[in-house]
Amino acid sequence: MKKFVAVIFITVFVALSSALALDLQSAKSQGLVGETPSGYLAPVEGGNAEAVKLVQSINAQRKAHYQGIANRNKTSLQSVELLAGKKAIEKSPAGHFVQINGQWKKK
Repeated sequence: MKKFVAVIFITVFVALSSALALDLQSAKSQGLVGETPSGYLAPVEGGNAEAVKLVQSINAQRKAHYQGIANRNKTSLQSVELLAGKKAIEKSPAGHFVQINGQWKKK
């Protein structure tokens, strides 16, 4: 019986942790992260550790994706990053933060 209770406890804990984990849309909606002209995310303010980890993870994925695009198109990584940044800022919905001329602005 104790094992059963322990399994239930662990299952509930894992489920709650996943539910409470910060995802990109939530982070953007809460104003914790925003799009930059560099094609990458950045924390908007302060040091929310969960937001920083999210930014690092997503930026690593983006960089790998951008590098693949650059390789396929025989262009520089930087040109892909800048184009992606421009598009991400343009597509950001109202209420989300974007970085313009080094300053955070709410669209």
